[in-house]
Amino acid sequence: ILKKIKFIMGEKEKKYDRQLRLWGDHGQQALENARICMINVTATSTEILKNLILPGVGSFVIVDGGRISGEDVGNNFFLDPDAIGQSKSKVLFSFFVLRHNFSLELNPDVKGDYTEEDVNQLLNKNPQFFYSFEVVIVSALDGATQRKLAELLWERKIPLVICYSYGFTGYLRIVVNEHCVVESHPDNAHADLRLLDPFPELIEYANSIDLEQMEKKEHSHVPYLIILYKYLQAWRKENDGQAPKNWKEKRQFKEKVLEGIRKNEHGVQEDEENFEEAAKQVNSALVPYKLPDSLRQMFEDPKCTDVSEESSNFWILANGLKQFVENNDKSLLPLRGSLPDMFSDSESYIKLQNIYKAKAKQDIDLFTSYLCNFGYVNGRLSDQEIKRFCRNAHFLQVFLVNYFCRGRSLSDEYKKISQSVLDGLISEEASDAVWYVMLRCVDLFHTNFSRYPGGCLQELTRSWGVPGLSEAISDDYVQETCRCGAAELHSVASYMGGVAAQEVIKLITSQYVPVTGVYIFNGLKSTSISL
Repeated sequence: ILKKIKFIMGEKEKKYDRQLRLWGDHGQQALENARICMINVTATSTEILKNLILPGVGSFVIVDGGRISGEDVGNNFFLDPDAIGQSKSKVLFSFFVLRHNFSLELNPDVKGDYTEEDVNQLLNKNPQFFYSFEVVIVSALDGATQRKLAELLWERKIPLVICYSYGFTGYLRIVVNEHCVVESHPDNAHADLRLLDPFPELIEYANSIDLEQMEKKEHSHVPYLIILYKYLQAWRKENDGQAPKNWKEKRQFKEKVLEGIRKNEHGVQEDEENFEEAAKQVNSALVPYKLPDSLRQMFEDPKCTDVSEESSNFWILANGLKQFVENNDKSLLPLRGSLPDMFSDSESYIKLQNIYKAKAKQDIDLFTSYLCNFGYVNGRLSDQEIKRFCRNAHFLQVFLVNYFCRGRSLSDEYKKISQSVLDGLISEEASDAVWYVMLRCVDLFHTNFSRYPGGCLQELTRSWGVPGLSEAISDDYVQETCRCGAAELHSVASYMGGVAAQEVIKLITSQYVPVTGVYIFNGLKSTSISL
């Protein structure tokens, strides 16, 4: 049995190798446990579904009560002319699961289902149908039904992803009450070295090293972290205990570090890459620590201060982090415990790495002790979940606004125009924000006439209370929107399907920062804008 399990795990690692590097085993497990709902069969929704089946989403349900028309076949090359007149949901399900054993090639791990009921019927007769999904995705749904669905899911805190293509334009909107991300994966995060606030174990190890008494080989393999620590202590002795702060002081500090490179009998500097590396790392390694105001704001949130059995794991962990920081003299976050690559011999690097890992373990144990104050936490939080939270707590400093984001409901969006839309229209003559306005016009026209435009620009801008806006928008945009007539270009649908699937995976895995507003793609210029 163990051999079989290992074989299956090995096969899965091979199959999902590249994505496991992005979101790890735990992210993949979340994806495989997820159940998604896809409403309406369009070229865009088909592309989204394909891009979720391939990485291994657990299961999906297709909801569409319509029949395939000639127009559908023309827009969507996943549909055959032979299918005209048949159920959209059934045909698409058959394509992915039954047709020529296609699923065996696409992904046999994924389970699927479909219903031929109309979404309005489900909302009226069986709204509980939508409660079992991690994410609901809609495409080309009329505005009134869309807002009704959004309101239902908003109350249940189930993310709604709205995505469609309209001619050369693509639209994406994530409607989510609250979404908390532990692993935001920032691109340019500084290593957590604590050189300005060294802990006792690091101080003891660094003080045990005497650079002057070292042999040539040892001297050229001292990790840059130790070099910076040594020169930092010397600098502080000469500067009233202060570390180099501004650009001028850091340049002087770099020069002192480079002067530490030994010279041969001819007065020529030896080839000591570790000292050169130390000089290059001064700016990133000597960054003063400051608990960001945004993190303090999160600590003051009622969901953080008043945790209970109903609280999510995120807020329980946030409360533990709050206690950890408040009981720390320097308001430090838990040490991350990882070291960047550096020029060093293996023995020195491993010793240093073990010191940082041991300190990180101490911080995790202390952090866990605050969690144990809640009797209901026992058994609810795994060691791995706690470890991940501590290791990523630093990234809250960078991504808190997006990291812990409370969204805007769809009904709020439709009541009042976003200031960023107006700013986009005013600040740039050819801003892609204009396509947001045009797509809202399409929605309004369809609501009024149950068909696509035509034109409703004046009515929409009057409802926003922005005089002169309709006149400021060129007729070219109106003509292009009317010319499209809600047709989907599969190239645009394919692009939007990739973007939307990526955002759905972010929501499911609670990793990476999702789009927090409206994303508009302009296929005419191959540009995009987020509002």
